[in-house]
Amino acid sequence: MRDGATYIAEAPAPAVSSETLLIHSTVSLISAGTERMLVDFGRASYLEKARQQPEKVRMVLDKIRTDGLMTTIEAVQSKLAQPLPLGYCNVGLVAQVGTGVYGFKAGDRVVSNGPHADVVKVGKNLCARIPDGVDDESAAFVVVASIGLQGIRLAQPTLGEAFVVTGVGLIGLLTVQLLRAQGCRVLAIDFDESKLALARQFGAETCNPGQGEDPVAAGMAFSRGQGVDGVIITASTKSSDPVTQAARMSRKRGRIVLVGVTGLELNRADFFTKELSFQVSCSYGPGRYDPAYEEQGRDYPLGFVRWTEQRNFEAILDMLASGQIDVKPLITHRFAFEDAPAAYQLLTEDKSGLGILLKYNAASADREVRSVTLSAGLQFDAARPVLGFIGAGNYASRMLIPAFKAAGAQFHTIVTSGGISGVIHGAKAGFAEASTDMSAMLADATINTVAIVTRHDTHARFVAQALSAGKHVFVEKPLAIHQNELAEVHAAYEQAHRSGPGPQLMVGFNRRFAPQVQKMKALLQAVKEPKSFLMTMNAGAIPASHWTQDVDVGGGRIIGEACHFIDLMRFLAGSPITSVHARRMGDAPGMTLTEDKASITLAFADGSFGTIMYLANGAASFPKERVEVFAAGRVLQLDNFRKLRGYGWPGFSKFNLWKQDKGQNACAAAFLHGVQQGVPAIPPEEIFEVARVTIEAAWQLRRQ
Repeated sequence: MRDGATYIAEAPAPAVSSETLLIHSTVSLISAGTERMLVDFGRASYLEKARQQPEKVRMVLDKIRTDGLMTTIEAVQSKLAQPLPLGYCNVGLVAQVGTGVYGFKAGDRVVSNGPHADVVKVGKNLCARIPDGVDDESAAFVVVASIGLQGIRLAQPTLGEAFVVTGVGLIGLLTVQLLRAQGCRVLAIDFDESKLALARQFGAETCNPGQGEDPVAAGMAFSRGQGVDGVIITASTKSSDPVTQAARMSRKRGRIVLVGVTGLELNRADFFTKELSFQVSCSYGPGRYDPAYEEQGRDYPLGFVRWTEQRNFEAILDMLASGQIDVKPLITHRFAFEDAPAAYQLLTEDKSGLGILLKYNAASADREVRSVTLSAGLQFDAARPVLGFIGAGNYASRMLIPAFKAAGAQFHTIVTSGGISGVIHGAKAGFAEASTDMSAMLADATINTVAIVTRHDTHARFVAQALSAGKHVFVEKPLAIHQNELAEVHAAYEQAHRSGPGPQLMVGFNRRFAPQVQKMKALLQAVKEPKSFLMTMNAGAIPASHWTQDVDVGGGRIIGEACHFIDLMRFLAGSPITSVHARRMGDAPGMTLTEDKASITLAFADGSFGTIMYLANGAASFPKERVEVFAAGRVLQLDNFRKLRGYGWPGFSKFNLWKQDKGQNACAAAFLHGVQQGVPAIPPEEIFEVARVTIEAAWQLRRQ
């Protein structure tokens, strides 16, 4: 999204997992409207990007105020540099099925929402078997047709009603056919006469505003002066005209459904007097963006949700098989997959293109390759840490990999589940290989150190496996999300050290390594009496549906994020934690989450105590992280790891930074130095202590 560059990357094949299928692609369809919009946005200047997304501009300005200009610029540039796999209309042959997958077997022809790639991994609810009477090229249109079908389902047309389709690109022309199949009269509106000719071929009447025809007058005439029953807008435009025209041509209590993208400056009077309904359609049906449905494979009961994403796919396939819809006239171009960049060049230059197909070589012999070479001929010093990296998400690619690189790490293999992010970020950082086979990486004797930066529910399992393989382990927080997981990690650690010095274990508690925190620690060393701590984390709201809020996946935000401050307080106190007491906000109407609005009070063996206020209900313009220490008539106050002020400290008043520094670079360097010198950067007993206390705090909140 930084510059709109489109290219093919060679990546290791993904590994099948539970509730998923592995598919060898035969053909995929470029969604002309959606993918053209993405590429055009990527090619736009920063100024034009800002104009298109004003809400993101406000977020950037808030971040500048709290985190500083340079940190914000780096975050924006990193976000735009993240690779974005294109496409969501895939057809292929099932190669493997994961555990928990039923109704599919190897060799089945299926349609899915997988991206443009010769091997894709897709959740079982996002696939449908293709009937024998439907060829692969026709099946490639199923997903985009399902987008139109979902809009139709929301509009609830009945036999004989008059409907308008505004914007007859690919989805619009499919919507015309679907409405005609339901017995509706259809008026198609577009500025492109060639597309209107196709609409007429499918049985619609047409209106071309580009030739001076008035859409509202055409709609009223089409409805015999009564107003149309419904309008489905499949256009992509910044203008609000399609919605305004839809309202003015509709009958009283008509229905308007937005499937495409338009401006939404609505005139209340247009809707008020007619009591019109207006609804925005969400992609291809119920289940879209629901992790439980798409990732965990939990289907909705048919008796309560008749049409889901998958069942919409099946409905379109049935209509293709019966001949009720015909997609052959929509195919305008065919490209070999290897020539995909040329297809995207055509997409942006020729706005008349509709069905652009990518064809895959079914005889390709390297589809199951699980590892690819990124940098040939690298030599490794076995006396120093040689790293295998597991995970290449946003935090790993933006913060941790650069931090380890700055610390002089030797990068060997980067492992990811999908393959592509590992290739992109691995090549940039200088890894020797990218892989989707973690077992092979752990078995590689050259690799003596592993960094784990994956979803929280995998941490404990991966740490135990890496320790059992004799690898030093750096794991991004948390160490575990349940006490039983923590016990398993502890057992693996003890086993690895049973016969002498074993591999080191470190959690990425980077804040204790931040330069300003190190200064605070040095100042507090001279204080021999107990200390009082107040730490405020203005965390910001995250939806309940986000994976971090799932107690079995992310562990919740206390385990996933507040652990940083439990460790920070433990570090500054320099004394073991003796008790923990947590209290959350009370339940209130409309409030689905209260665990992320809580206080955690810790007591320490030396008499110190402190409270962590973890709050998700504050203003974004307020500092995100504030640390205050009261001791011996003196105060230290740290705001957002940029401004440290001292009150009453002889010889010290402030320590400010131009750029926020939360200690990531120093943390990585300390870990590598500890591995090489045989001295842990964080004592292991503190790591397990903080993990135990964090999980206990979360469980106290959940029992209230």
